[in-house]
Amino acid sequence: MVSFKFIHTADLHLDSQFKGISGLSDGIRSFLRESTFTSLDRLVELAVSEQVDFMVISGDVYDAQDSSLQAQLRFYEALDRLGKHGIGVYVIHGNHDPLDSPRMKTGKREHVHVFGPEFEQVTAYRRQDQRAAAVIGGISYPTAKVIENTSLRFQRDKDNSLFHIALLHANIDGDPAHETYSPCTQQDLIASGYDYWALGHIHKRQILHELPHIVYPGNIQGRSIRETGVKGCYVVQVAEDGGVNMRFHDLDTVRWFHETIPIDSIAGEEAFQTQVEERMQEISRECPGKMSIVRFVLTGRGSLHEKLEEGRIAVELLHELHRRAIRSASEPSGLAGLVWVESFDVRSGPWIDREALLKEDSFLGELLRYGQQAREDMTTRAEVLRSALNPLMANRELRMLLNETDDEECAGWLRRAEEMAVLLLAGEGGGESTDED
Repeated sequence: MVSFKFIHTADLHLDSQFKGISGLSDGIRSFLRESTFTSLDRLVELAVSEQVDFMVISGDVYDAQDSSLQAQLRFYEALDRLGKHGIGVYVIHGNHDPLDSPRMKTGKREHVHVFGPEFEQVTAYRRQDQRAAAVIGGISYPTAKVIENTSLRFQRDKDNSLFHIALLHANIDGDPAHETYSPCTQQDLIASGYDYWALGHIHKRQILHELPHIVYPGNIQGRSIRETGVKGCYVVQVAEDGGVNMRFHDLDTVRWFHETIPIDSIAGEEAFQTQVEERMQEISRECPGKMSIVRFVLTGRGSLHEKLEEGRIAVELLHELHRRAIRSASEPSGLAGLVWVESFDVRSGPWIDREALLKEDSFLGELLRYGQQAREDMTTRAEVLRSALNPLMANRELRMLLNETDDEECAGWLRRAEEMAVLLLAGEGGGESTDED
């Protein structure tokens, strides 16, 4: 076996829309739209600087609904740049860019291999001397919904001693946050005999297993508040004895954050604004060359909560922060280090002795106990939400919006409902038990 180096990337989603962000200037919006292309450029630059032998792309180069001509042209341009440096590219298509989705026709590139709808294996070669380096197996989605366990088609060629790499776009072990396409288990992958599973579909970077390596690199650019943290790809060095060394490289130009601010010790509006601005400065220092988008999650209990519930403080501060960001973006320094506040998520509550109320034989105590049960037990939570939201399901547009919500959002609704009830009932003496019940 020869030593070699490759890049594992997935979920490029070129030119796809950024979700859940409003109030942007034209300049900032244009920068966001360009960000997936900038990350693609950085991916190519990394491949060249690292002198990798080849690159594997594990699905979702595009979004079918946003598969613009510009996205296709920029991807083909990137492929040509890699080809000029002798870097081979091996690609599968996933649920967002299946083989039957509309795309422009281009000539065949000798250094690029796109796997078809049936499982196949090809040999990848080391760039500098064209010695056989690895066997790469892969399969693309023919249509957007693949519910078959396609991993079972991967079986190592026992007569071939080369390192074996599998390209699969799949949901491993039924991750509930993503569509269950090409469902399989880690044991299915381990049993195949492959040395490295180059996965795509899940946008969170994860190494699920080592020896064999089962790896999600995540996407190269976060596109919503659900895709927080560093985004990029893995550079994988394989030694002559088959040992694997992995290094993660960030590629994103826009980074998303959840930042928590407890209100317990915040005395008033001015102190609240100071806390927010200090956190923004910390984020800017952490990501000096990037644009950052942050959602501030307000937690804890204190006197500030009632004003936050009224909405005025958060709305006015958000408007002012957006005004400053737009002005800053128009200056010569541009968007490097810019922090855009996406929203304030109020999860705080009024000051109460929660532990004491949980023990009380009162309506408020019962409400808090039921709310705690709903947070901890998914069945109870589902029953509460189904009962509360059922009247809205008759409206088609509302039904579509509700079907797009995730468990975190639903849990947030329950938290807010509980806090509003506590605020109303505690103010009316709802936490006091009497002998007249």
